[in-house]
Amino acid sequence: MQDKYGFHVTNLNIAQVMQKHGIIERENYNKAKSENSKQPGCPEEKIMAIEDAMRHFQMIMSN
Repeated sequence: MQDKYGFHVTNLNIAQVMQKHGIIERENYNKAKSENSKQPGCPEEKIMAIEDAMRHFQMIMSN
């Protein structure tokens, strides 16, 4: 991602996009203690880059 798009994506960003597409690997063991905790959102440019990579690896279908 760094070489092609010029920014770094985190595991959280990848997990959020995968969950958006219905790809859930496993239940998270490191859940927050409170129900109303918030996670940072993934910027749209990173979502598009992750989806492009997922299409490359045939994890999701092309639009």
